[in-house]
Amino acid sequence: MDMTSERVDPDGELLWEEFHRVVNMTSEELRVWLLTDASDEEAFRPGPSLGAAELGRKVLHVLGKRKADLTDDDLATMRTTIEFVEDHTEGPAEDDRRRHALMSVGHDPLRP
Repeated sequence: MDMTSERVDPDGELLWEEFHRVVNMTSEELRVWLLTDASDEEAFRPGPSLGAAELGRKVLHVLGKRKADLTDDDLATMRTTIEFVEDHTEGPAEDDRRRHALMSVGHDPLRP
């Protein structure tokens, strides 16, 4: 199912809202962060083959889209991002390694 129509289903709407709640960095902030050396550090992995920086590039792609233009791949990226952030928000926000991994997917734990 491709969500290219102007109407987004209720689950897609909730996913969109949760994704934008979790991703608290702007697309420009994320783009700049992904270009820094700090984001290249060994990061947590949400799955066997997707590192935080790679997921961050996908998040950046989703941030540049309208809700009505989301594809199934975009929805999967949004779900993975939410899970990644939820899995890695425990612990002190000042933990640089954890913070850098979270920032690589668009979430700065030091922001309210």
